[in-house]
Amino acid sequence: MRNAFSSKLTVGIFDHLDDDGRDIAQQYADRLRLTETCDRLGFYAYHLAEHHCTPHGTAASPNLFLSSVAQRTRQLRVGPLVMLLSLYHPLRAFEEICMLDQLSGGRLELGIGRGSLPAELGYFGIGADAMPECYVEASEILVEAMKGGTLSYQGHHFELNNVPLTLRPHQRPHPPTWIATNRPESACWAAANGANIACLGPASGVRKITDAFRSHRGKIADAGDESPFLGLLRMVVVGRSAKHAYSLAAPAYERWLKSFKFLYDVNAIPIPPHLPLTFDAAIESELCVVGTAAFVRRTLLDQLEQAGANYLLCQLAFGDLPLEDSLYTAVAIQTEIMDRVG
Repeated sequence: MRNAFSSKLTVGIFDHLDDDGRDIAQQYADRLRLTETCDRLGFYAYHLAEHHCTPHGTAASPNLFLSSVAQRTRQLRVGPLVMLLSLYHPLRAFEEICMLDQLSGGRLELGIGRGSLPAELGYFGIGADAMPECYVEASEILVEAMKGGTLSYQGHHFELNNVPLTLRPHQRPHPPTWIATNRPESACWAAANGANIACLGPASGVRKITDAFRSHRGKIADAGDESPFLGLLRMVVVGRSAKHAYSLAAPAYERWLKSFKFLYDVNAIPIPPHLPLTFDAAIESELCVVGTAAFVRRTLLDQLEQAGANYLLCQLAFGDLPLEDSLYTAVAIQTEIMDRVG
């Protein structure tokens, strides 16, 4: 078994930017303060989800918010996780990607996907049946566009004829790519295409995904020596005591859960079977890691080792967790994990 810490452990941030119940402009301002702090602390990247028509995500245009993050930070890399390609004309998606990579000075980490809840795309007139094929075509066009020159493509959903590509990304040949997955077969696609992965779930289940990734990558002759990121996502709250951390995280999780369930309730859709419906269940399922700094460090490192992951994605802000408590957790992670393990 390959040791997940045979190379430097890297730590980043994941964010839904879910509604915290306050003025949305103030919430955006607080998140920008959080990213500024994480930039100074040495976190690797800030990854932002894309959601629509739901309080589960107030960053309907993640690239727009990330452009603000890029201007407020110096080292922190930025990227959507994921950019819902089914909602973009691929040519427009390519131009936005180029702009964000240029504005950030080559700090873009590009996550792409088709979305996990068809109801969100349905509001835009995209049916569940068309979504997979639309995403495949858009991703193929994006890959071709990164090569530059002129772009032609003939598909069922998109037709492009000798389009001059006058924009280009800062990073060559293209920014690092990411997918979010909980399926081994998707991990094999990522390995074959040089993409990084972000995973959610119990460490034992994530291990199947990271094993599939490494196994498939080992069969590729020109895979290279550079190790891609195999990410493990956790909601993390560090308190001054275990009781204090629990008192902060429990109500914040309940608000986050309500936002998550919003579109499921509105559309009378069964909620995902593995969604923890209580805070205690969220801890038991390893979605949340909460406690003192020392406890959180031990627990996260154990889970990373078991999962075979080399990239920790910390969700530091969720629900109505106050900014100062997210900042406290960020400093604790930098002191207890990044300084001691990275």
